[in-house]
Amino acid sequence: MPGNQACEGGHAQADSSSYALLSALRTTRSGLPVTTLGDVHEVSAAPASTSPAGYARPLQRAQAERPQLHISGFDPRAAGGRQTLKMELRGMPEASAPQLALQLQSELIPHGAARQQFVRAVGGDWRPVFVEFSSRDKEHGQYQISIEVLSLHAGQAPRKWVCTFVILVPRLDATLTEIHRIFLSTHKNVRVMADDASIARVSASGGDSLDIDVTARNAGIAHLDLNAPAGKVDLGFSTIAWDEDLIEIDMPAAGAVHPHASCAASLVNAAPEAGAQRQIRLFAVEECVFGRFELVDPEAHALLTHYSADGQDTNGLTRRLSGRHAVIRRAGAGFEIEDVSRYGILLDGVWPGKHKPTALRLGMRIELTASIKGVAVLQVTAIMPHGVILHRIDHGASAECYYMLAPDTHPGFPVKTFAAAPHAAALPLLFHGAGGFWHLDQLTGKETALAPTVSLEKLSRVPRHSRFASDAYPEHWIIRTAGGDVSDGYSIGSNRAYDAHTA
Repeated sequence: MPGNQACEGGHAQADSSSYALLSALRTTRSGLPVTTLGDVHEVSAAPASTSPAGYARPLQRAQAERPQLHISGFDPRAAGGRQTLKMELRGMPEASAPQLALQLQSELIPHGAARQQFVRAVGGDWRPVFVEFSSRDKEHGQYQISIEVLSLHAGQAPRKWVCTFVILVPRLDATLTEIHRIFLSTHKNVRVMADDASIARVSASGGDSLDIDVTARNAGIAHLDLNAPAGKVDLGFSTIAWDEDLIEIDMPAAGAVHPHASCAASLVNAAPEAGAQRQIRLFAVEECVFGRFELVDPEAHALLTHYSADGQDTNGLTRRLSGRHAVIRRAGAGFEIEDVSRYGILLDGVWPGKHKPTALRLGMRIELTASIKGVAVLQVTAIMPHGVILHRIDHGASAECYYMLAPDTHPGFPVKTFAAAPHAAALPLLFHGAGGFWHLDQLTGKETALAPTVSLEKLSRVPRHSRFASDAYPEHWIIRTAGGDVSDGYSIGSNRAYDAHTA
C-alpha cells in the first residue's frame, strides 16, 4: 500500500513472467462488466453512478449525502516508524452539534484509545483532525481501529456514528510489490487476468477512478488504456486515502407528537364527590409563581384567592396577597419554595426569611401570608420524581389543588415509589412531555396525551365527569397584555431579585 507517486507514461505491459498491479484514478469500488469474445477479454469502466455501492471512494463518495469519514496520510511502507492519519468528516447532518467528539480505540494508538474533536468552520465544513501512532515493536499484520463520532448538544438528542477499518502493518523487509499485492487483493474493484495466450484490454474514461489488478501469464497480453492525453500521467495509489461509511447507531426515537401543546391546563370535575376538587390545576414551568388573583395582567402562574365560609372572595383578604408571593422550583433531587413577597409566608408556622429557598417536604404547611392568618393555606401532599402536588386545607379545599410539574420530564416506568398523602395518591399520575400534558397508567405504562378532545373516562384515577381544559383557569376570562400568556412560557418568576408587588 504505497504513498502518492507519479509515473512517466501510461503504458503497462505484462508477459508470462511478470504482472502489473496498478491502482489509479479514484472511483466507486464495484464489480465492472466483463465481455468475453473468444480469447479477448475486454473490460469497460462503467460510470460510477450506475454501479452499486461497494468499497469506499475518496472523490465519488465525498459527494454523497450519507456521513463518511475520509482517511488519508497512511503509508504502510513506513513500517516501524511514526505515522499520522488525517481524518475528515463528510456528509454529516446539518442538525448535528457544532462540535463532535471523536473517540478512537486500537492497539496501535498510545494507551489504546484517544479522544479528539471535530469543529465546524465558518463555511460549514469540518476541520480535519490528525491522529498519530507508531508501529514500532508491533507485530506485522492487520490492526483494527474502531471509531465513534458523538454529537452532544444542549436541546438536541444525542447521536452516535461508528465505523471500523483495518490498518496493515507489513513486515519490515516487505517489498513494495508485496505491499501492493496485499492491498489490491482486498481493495481492487477491477480484476483483469490474461491466461494461456489470451488478451485482456482495460479502458477507462477520465473523471472516474479504478483500483485495477492486471495479471498476464503464459504468453497472455494485458493492454491498459486510461484514455489519457499524450504526456505525463499521474498514477496515485489509493492505499494512501479512502472513505469509510459512518453508521448511525442508537438513533433517537422520534418522540410522540403532542396534539395540544401547553404548559398550563386543568382537569375540571363537573360533579365532584365528597373530598374531591372541582379544579385540578396543572403547571409545567421551571419556576411556578404563586400570587394574587387578577383578571387583567396577573403576575403569577397559580392565582390565589381567599376562601371563606361564604365562598370565594376575589377582593377583601385576597388583596393581602402579593402579585408574586412565592416561587416553587426544582432543586437537586427535590423541590424548594422561596418567599418573594411583601407580606411573607409561614412554613409550618415559621417564616423562612425573604429570598431564602427552603426544601419542600411531605406534609409541609404553607401559609400565605405571615402577617394575617388564613388568607390562603396549602399543604404539600405529594413529592414525585418529576413534580409536587399541593392541596388547599382552608375553606377552598374542595375548590382546587395544584400540580407543579417539571417541563418535558418523564417520571420513568415503572414509577419509583414516592411519598404521597392518601388523597394525593388517589389522583392520576400526570407528567409533561413533548410540550403538553400526559396521563401515565402506573400499572400498564400506557401514556395518553391530554387534550380537550380526549375522553378521560377510561383513564386510571381520573375522577368521573372530568374534562381537560386548555387553561389553568377556564372559569375566568383572564386577560394578559403585558407579559404574554402562561401557555407561551413567559418568564414569570425568572428574576429572583424581583421584589413583591404591593397590594
